[in-house]
Amino acid sequence: MPKAIAPFRIFMKNSMVTLRPRLACEILPEGIVAARQDSATEESAITTFAPIPAGSIAAGLKTPNLVNHAAVVAAMRSALDELAPRDKKITLVIPDAAVRVLLLDFDSLPPKTADILPVLRFRLRKLVPFEVDDAGISYQELGTQQSGQVRVLIAIMPHDVLHEYENAVRETGYEPGAILPSSIAAIAAGRVEDPMLILNRNGNTITTAIALPNDLLLHRTLELPTHEAEITSELQRTVNVAMAYFEDTLHTRPTTLFYAGPGGAAAVEPLLSETDLQVRDLVPAPAAGATSAMRKGLLAGVVGALAN
Repeated sequence: MPKAIAPFRIFMKNSMVTLRPRLACEILPEGIVAARQDSATEESAITTFAPIPAGSIAAGLKTPNLVNHAAVVAAMRSALDELAPRDKKITLVIPDAAVRVLLLDFDSLPPKTADILPVLRFRLRKLVPFEVDDAGISYQELGTQQSGQVRVLIAIMPHDVLHEYENAVRETGYEPGAILPSSIAAIAAGRVEDPMLILNRNGNTITTAIALPNDLLLHRTLELPTHEAEITSELQRTVNVAMAYFEDTLHTRPTTLFYAGPGGAAAVEPLLSETDLQVRDLVPAPAAGATSAMRKGLLAGVVGALAN
């Protein structure tokens, strides 16, 4: 009998609460995906999807991200209300382009949690193209490396962008209890036993990651070209770089790529045929059931958001 594998608990170690909300939604260019679990012990979730008009989202580090604000709020309210939740607090999953995610090593960190954020902000001042003193920061210590340094996974986003998303949630009548970038949430959906090579296509960005049961070796987000003919080349190049890093770091060649994004694995596998990787869906289908038509490949974010 295979042993049980716990979900990757991204950002939970330093959280002020034990669990994220049992209700989650992700804002995607295709629409709003929402999911609900009644308890933290449930493996399955009820899911909904509400489409939004093309061009409603322009994710980035400057406002507005929600170009068609009214349409996004209406779709979010529709998707969440369809789940009939008892609690109005949600985990919101936002586009990767609205956040900067970094893996940084520190010689040491202060023993008190309250003293860690100033250390992170000091280091981040030279690494991100926006003001860090009032930016929103989430982080998780990933453990001590062979070098003796402490690796920290950090997500930081501009104050104005953070509040744009928070205000949109509040306009729907819900409350943002936690906010996660799309790829961080997607990684949390993977039940990591062996090292996993992950690709997430989220709007006009792609993110490659290498996840271990208690560590993250790579998180790299790139903007896709605007011309469709160039996208395949960029996907191939980005995956090849991640494969090389996987092999150099872990001294073994990856055989499987876990994909999250529109169309699912079937949509991206032909584009990566030269890599000899088997492409699999990170989250293949609704675990329990969908109350509305669900486009393939869009569930990883909300499933990861509920994986406490």
